[in-house]
Amino acid sequence: MLDEWEESTVSVVPATSAGNSKLPEREDGETHETPSFIQRNADSPIFSIDTLERHAARSHGLVTSVSAGNNVILVGTNRGWLVRHDFSGGDTLEFDLSASRGVDYTVHKVFIDPGGRHSIASVCSNAGSENYYIHAKWKKPRALPKLKGLVVSAVAWNRQQISDASTRDVVLGTTTGQLFEMSVEEKDKKEKYVNKLFELTEMSEPFVGVQMETVGTGASIRYLVLAATASRLYTFVGTGSLEATFQAYENQVIRFTELPGDVPNSELHFFGKQRRMERFAWLSGPGIYHGHINLTTAQSNEDNHLEQKALLKYSKITGDTSKPCSLALSEFHFLVCYNQSLKVVNTASEEVVEEQRFDASLSSSPMLGLCSDIAAGVYYAYSESSIFEISVNDEGRDMWLTYLNMKEYAAALEYCRDQFQRDQVYATQAEAEFKAGNYDRAASFYAKANSVATFEEVALKFVSAGEQDALRTYLLRKLDHLGKEDRAQVTMISTWASELYLDKINRLLMGQTKQKAEGGDDKESSSAEYQATLTEFHAFLSDCKDVLDEATTVKLLGSYGRVDELVFFAGLKEQYETLLHHFVQQGDAKKALAVLRKPNVSPELQYKFGPALIMLDPHATVESWMTASNLSPRRLIPALMRYSSEPHKDEANAAIRYLEFCVQGQQNEDSAIHNLLLSLYAKQEDESALLLFLETKYGKGRPGRPDIFYDPKYALRLCLEEKRMRACVFIYSMMGMYEEAVALALQIDPELAKAQADKVDETDEGLRKKLWLMVARHVIQQEKGVKAENIRKAVAFLKETDGLLKIEDILPFFPDFSLIDDFKEAICTSLEDYTRQIEELKRQMNDATLGADNIRHDISCLTQRYAIVNQDEDCGVCGRLILASKGNHASGPPGRTLTTVMAPFYVFPCEHSFHAQCLTEYVLKHTDKFEKERIADLRNRLYNLINEAPARPARKTTTNSYDDQVSADGQIDPLDQVRAQLDDAVAGECPFCGELMVREITQPFILAEEQDLAISWAIGSGTLAKEYGFA
Repeated sequence: MLDEWEESTVSVVPATSAGNSKLPEREDGETHETPSFIQRNADSPIFSIDTLERHAARSHGLVTSVSAGNNVILVGTNRGWLVRHDFSGGDTLEFDLSASRGVDYTVHKVFIDPGGRHSIASVCSNAGSENYYIHAKWKKPRALPKLKGLVVSAVAWNRQQISDASTRDVVLGTTTGQLFEMSVEEKDKKEKYVNKLFELTEMSEPFVGVQMETVGTGASIRYLVLAATASRLYTFVGTGSLEATFQAYENQVIRFTELPGDVPNSELHFFGKQRRMERFAWLSGPGIYHGHINLTTAQSNEDNHLEQKALLKYSKITGDTSKPCSLALSEFHFLVCYNQSLKVVNTASEEVVEEQRFDASLSSSPMLGLCSDIAAGVYYAYSESSIFEISVNDEGRDMWLTYLNMKEYAAALEYCRDQFQRDQVYATQAEAEFKAGNYDRAASFYAKANSVATFEEVALKFVSAGEQDALRTYLLRKLDHLGKEDRAQVTMISTWASELYLDKINRLLMGQTKQKAEGGDDKESSSAEYQATLTEFHAFLSDCKDVLDEATTVKLLGSYGRVDELVFFAGLKEQYETLLHHFVQQGDAKKALAVLRKPNVSPELQYKFGPALIMLDPHATVESWMTASNLSPRRLIPALMRYSSEPHKDEANAAIRYLEFCVQGQQNEDSAIHNLLLSLYAKQEDESALLLFLETKYGKGRPGRPDIFYDPKYALRLCLEEKRMRACVFIYSMMGMYEEAVALALQIDPELAKAQADKVDETDEGLRKKLWLMVARHVIQQEKGVKAENIRKAVAFLKETDGLLKIEDILPFFPDFSLIDDFKEAICTSLEDYTRQIEELKRQMNDATLGADNIRHDISCLTQRYAIVNQDEDCGVCGRLILASKGNHASGPPGRTLTTVMAPFYVFPCEHSFHAQCLTEYVLKHTDKFEKERIADLRNRLYNLINEAPARPARKTTTNSYDDQVSADGQIDPLDQVRAQLDDAVAGECPFCGELMVREITQPFILAEEQDLAISWAIGSGTLAKEYGFA
């Protein structure tokens, strides 16, 4: 029967392309011979049934209830026994819950938490009902006295908070329609508390299933409780605690979903991952009511937490009105249990995908129910004697095909396992869109289906349909899925797409022309589409510039006459010279300058197109040059000269503006730039800018650079040609040609001539006087007024010369027949000046004579100066008597003639006395190296002169007013001169009172050469210490 079902469960998928005999081969070698179908994977069933326990009750009666969690199965029997099977490696435990032997006990329901640690059993008897709690560590169950008399029919574990030591909050549903909250601590071995939460009053029915979910919302906890009876599904939502959640429903209407009908065994099941329930299924009277649980919504409305709710009728499962006995919920399927069979229904398509039958030889009794072990991912079916294990084998492997058949393509893609499956989804979706006329969407999906339909087939499909736009879309999407290794394909597809773009643009242009001719009203929409297509085409060229063949693309653009696109593509390919030629021909300087401002444009293009651009837009061109940092102004001179050769009366000279920026802003020192700027200034009518440029010393303050960088001779020649006379005067003056400067200035403005004459250095009085005479001649001879007035002006001019010119200097410039009376005042003034000068000279001569007399008197006094030396006066160096005989002291410096037996000595005004030899040795010891060398040199020269003295003739000397050092002819004897220099070097000042003693203050007490001696005096280590026994 299963084989027959597998053959009939084939889903139809449209063919991917016409003429295809089979789909492309998968990587595992499997092929699909039928082109119009996609077959479900039928290698093995998803769910398989195996016998787990043939005698589950272990001879303790018949099985009444089974629950599972984490590979632990808890079995209840009709004789009051519990059997705990631990398939994770533990022992099988058997518990007897019968309180007395005379009463029949039956286990009504057993429950175990998902972790397999906590268990609850409800036992019924003729005497009443009891409830027991069993922990995984216990060997004996414990009664729950607070639940005595209640029959627990449903349990909801707190999956988020449950632990090994405590059940935390547990919701219990009873057969009398009540909900209780309970908590059991393992160490207490009894219930911690039992609180009644809710009771059905309107319609009292047993609760067949309860589920509790919690989610944290900041500082509080939100609770969601689902409780089902045979006909109703209740939803409770609240925050804070379970008790607070249910108290909120005391004064409001309780929300529930009612599905009346008869069902043998109503159940409520859930499925989830990571301790969160995601879906629910309720086995109700009319069918299986199922949906999704949403705990993320912030609203507290009960309906907001249950989504995608649907009802699967039983007739859709079996084809008749028979109803199942139990239900289990997996990730993608409903497991519907009948008496001897198990039907697997896909939750998405609600179709039966598998059917399994239980082994009748192992269990003659019908199935009682199903239970699930969510933690282990295993499901169990049980009868009165046996337990069957239902294993899951890759449950989601065909979900992509299920959603594909339902045309839920996004969900199908989510569950695809490989590219082949995704390609089939894309191909099916593409076929559906193509048939619906959505060609653009079909093109996008075809581009993603690589292994189902070939490129040629899809392209021909769109060509045959005449859908050029969709074909272009297909090509563009195809480019997105090609890699770098498909270089040739990318180039060809990009070129084809370019042609399709151009064709579309051409068709739009023709449509616009036709509308204009016919006077249509749809001009705006057509123009907008045209602009959008152009923008899209430009973006395409930008994206594909590196893969498009340049020559082919240029030829293609040219064949359609798309000049703007040619220019755009040239810019993308960095063909800047081509762009510049085009923009210059079009006279669009701004676009050309925008090209030149790009960072990777060669400066050579600036120089090449500079002449043309500055003629088109001088201001913008100069602005561009000024912002560029890699330009050489010298190479822009041809462009500047071409611009300057044309008249520009109505606008500022852009060339001057750029050159001023180079000279002033960039501190350019190129003489060609300075000369060009000077030439442009010279052509202006206003000389102020030219004069300012000539006067400014741009090189001042720069080490090793001249003050000016222009050529003065070139500037002079240029200014003469342009008749800029004031500039010529300045250049003459700057070059030191003051006579020419004054002569030219006199032709312009006498005041300018005076200023030039005044520039001459005051030390060159002859030239200054000559220049002022030139000015005076011009002033006197050019005056046309009354003679008296001319004479007054001439006299006033004399005052401007600061006494350089006198009246007698300018008299020759007046006519010969001028009356002397006109010059009387000036002549008198001049004579008075001469008189004052004569008196001043006399006074100075008297002062000089008096000074000479004083000097002669001082010289005479010097010859009579002396010092008194006491007989017991000591030498400041050796301590011996100064007046000791020569035999008692070493002789003095050689060459000194002694008239007594005393040794030579020096006496200073400070009354310090020294022997000559002692003083010399002291000075040599304490003076610096340079002075030592000088004294040694003087002593050597003195010895040499003394040795030569007998060979030289004696010279007759005059009086000894200069210490007998001056000869008769007025010359000083070399021997005496050297001796005087030596005396000055040795005895120039007292060594104890002069600079020599001041310098000794900075000397250390122990010199470098005395370090060894100082160390030797150290106690404990020196030589002397050892000698005297201190070491």
